[in-house]
Amino acid sequence: MNWREMLFTPRGFLMVGGVVLLVVGLLGFVILKDPTLSFFWLDNSENVAHAVLGIVALAALYVPGLNTMLEPYYRWIVILVGLIALFFGVYGFLLPAGSPAAPNTFGLANLELGDHLLHLVIAAWAFLAAFWTQSRSMMSR
Repeated sequence: MNWREMLFTPRGFLMVGGVVLLVVGLLGFVILKDPTLSFFWLDNSENVAHAVLGIVALAALYVPGLNTMLEPYYRWIVILVGLIALFFGVYGFLLPAGSPAAPNTFGLANLELGDHLLHLVIAAWAFLAAFWTQSRSMMSR
């Protein structure tokens, strides 16, 4: 698998994104938990969400039976991830500025500017991965 397939295909997005989410979730419990890092820090709700999403993405690829069942839907799963990331990226900019210590997203997680920007980047990457291969295959016809 070359770098384009690793980054710009639904399968590659789930693989690389799953590993990144799992690592970020685990690091968040240990390193990125300091609220004084006002630009980007992770609370336990975010860590659990990231770790679970990473495990689900990797399971969709590597758990026998599950991967066969979900493979036809990889593109739609990546589109769904893109929509969720886009929602949280945009929603974050609609929140009133407040205390970084208070959970500001549905009372569950604390999202800062770094989170919002990262969610928008993930949304763009997901949409590229979901639609890039389709548009390239249509152009080659």
